Amino acid sequence: RYVAHFNHLYERTGTLWEGRYKAALVQSEGYLLNCQRYIELNPVRAGMVADPASHPWSSHRRLALGIRDDLVTPHPLFLGLGSGREEKSCAAYRALFSRPIDEEMIERIRDATHHGWGIGNPDFLEWAGELCGRRVARSRARRGEGKGRKR
Repeated sequence: RYVAHFNHLYERTGTLWEGRYKAALVQSEGYLLNCQRYIELNPVRAGMVADPASHPWSSHRRLALGIRDDLVTPHPLFLGLGSGREEKSCAAYRALFSRPIDEEMIERIRDATHHGWGIGNPDFLEWAGELCGRRVARSRARRGEGKGRKR
C-alpha cells in the first residue's frame, strides 16, 4: 500500500527501488579510467567532500594513495599506468585527477548509465551489440554524430 501511495504522490510507477542500479558496458582502453574518475569525483561534484580520497566509500584512497583495501582489486589498466610498479601506478592515477574530465565525456557517461548504453569507440560498440544481440549505443542520428554515414 505504501508503494502505491508513494508512486501516486510522486507520479511514478514500478517498485520502490526500481531504477536505482545503474550500469554500463565500458571499453577498457580510453574509457575505463575516465569512468573511474567520473565515479570518484561524484562526491566532490555533489559537495560532500573536497577531495575524492575523503569519501569513505571511494576506491580513490586505494588507487591514488596505495592504502590497502581488500574490497578493491585494481584493474590491469591501472597497474599498466606504472609499468607494473604500484607506486608509479598510484602517482600516475593521482595525476589523472589534476585535470578536469571533458564535459562531453561526462555527458556520454551519464547518458550511458541512465539508458543502459555502452561507452567506447564505434567499433567496440558495434562488436558489443552483435555479441549481446541488442543495440548498446544511441543511434548516431539522434546524437548528431556521423550524419550522412551508413552503418
